[in-house]
Amino acid sequence: MQATRVSVAMILALLANGAALAADAPAGAAGCSGCHAGNPRIETPVPPLSGRPAADISTAMIAFKAGQRPGTIMDRIAKGFSDEEISAIAQWYAGQK
Repeated sequence: MQATRVSVAMILALLANGAALAADAPAGAAGCSGCHAGNPRIETPVPPLSGRPAADISTAMIAFKAGQRPGTIMDRIAKGFSDEEISAIAQWYAGQK
């Protein structure tokens, strides 16, 4: 019974944080929610991604990847994605409201 309560609590926490993504999310998108909150009521210095224009997300990711934009961790994370993966993630987040 305690395991059930813990599981339910974990699911609710993930939903509240926006970490639970739809089944149609592209590969790599799930990792974004670790820093980019999906819930607009969560205050964080890291900007939310949902609903942002895809071009803004892609431009930032490509700049991080190329070392043209300084970051604490995004410069390293972005290097792990191809331009096609960046575009797919950006398009998907742009469509989230």
